[in-house]
Amino acid sequence: MKNPIFIYLISGKAQTGKGEAGKYLQEEYQKRGYQVCEIQMMRTLKGYLKDYFGWDGKEETKPRRMLQEMGTELIRERLGLSTFHIDRLTEDIQILSNYFSIFIVNDIRLPLEIEEMKKRFPHVVTIHIEKENYQSPLTEQEASHSTEHALENYHLYDYEICNNSLEKLKQDMKQIVDCEEMKNEIHD
Repeated sequence: MKNPIFIYLISGKAQTGKGEAGKYLQEEYQKRGYQVCEIQMMRTLKGYLKDYFGWDGKEETKPRRMLQEMGTELIRERLGLSTFHIDRLTEDIQILSNYFSIFIVNDIRLPLEIEEMKKRFPHVVTIHIEKENYQSPLTEQEASHSTEHALENYHLYDYEICNNSLEKLKQDMKQIVDCEEMKNEIHD
């Protein structure tokens, strides 16, 4: 019998530590012998920008506004494909689950993404990251986009973490893995 897959969905505003949290989760699970895949909800969209618009794939040159416009205004609103990114991620996880048992998605931006993934997979764990004394690194236009504030009133997370330091964030991720493994042992 194939082991169940676990999917971690990490949300938070820009540069609050979502990527670092994902990295720490991955390291902790790998230490315990799991095959872990970090994957992004926006992987397909970012691929479009790399393949067709010349983006070099680096965080510091990321065309955030174009990602926002293409993902929301074009795909979700104009084309009416509200679950486009979720559908692509679901297909990727279905294929890759033959090789990995833990998936970490560290770019969750909308309640729909969380709720749909929970409907599609039985073992979804949600983590929301906030940062003490947060100052947005985004332009006013980028920061006002719906994808930057859609989760402000959403509070149905399994874990809410305040990122005060990288050491505390690493410790918090270890505790989450410990807790989830304990839950899994109880349900086995």
